[in-house]
Amino acid sequence: MSRLKKLRKYVDNELNAMEDADKRNSAFVHLYGVSLAATMIAKKRGLDPETASMAAMLHDLYAYKTGSYDDHAHKGAELAREILSEMKLTDDAETEMICSAVYHHDDKLVTDSAMDEVLKDADVIHHCMNDLSKPVKEKEQARFDKLCAEFGM
Repeated sequence: MSRLKKLRKYVDNELNAMEDADKRNSAFVHLYGVSLAATMIAKKRGLDPETASMAAMLHDLYAYKTGSYDDHAHKGAELAREILSEMKLTDDAETEMICSAVYHHDDKLVTDSAMDEVLKDADVIHHCMNDLSKPVKEKEQARFDKLCAEFGM
């Protein structure tokens, strides 16, 4: 079984423990949607798509487990580090890259490392494309416009 499949199995088990079916469904849709977008963006930009996908699978897990978005990116990076250490799926450099991406993913107006940007952009793609009836959030508009240009949309 691949590292990504092992991580997804872990995340699936965590999400399946959520009692609220609607929130559980939204969590699955968002994490898998961001994971797919991160894979595509990383591949296009010459970065490791598996690492990007792993970061995306973990990026909001803290919020879903706790029901709180309060400082969820920073707290989520700590949870991601615990999970990756426990599962021994990544080396130290990959763990740092994934945790940095999770830590910074909510800072949409700031530019960080290349992998951090992949996760931010994947999150924005999913926020903006998952429900086309909703307006693009102001803090995501510039990033979304750049992504549309990058992907010829």
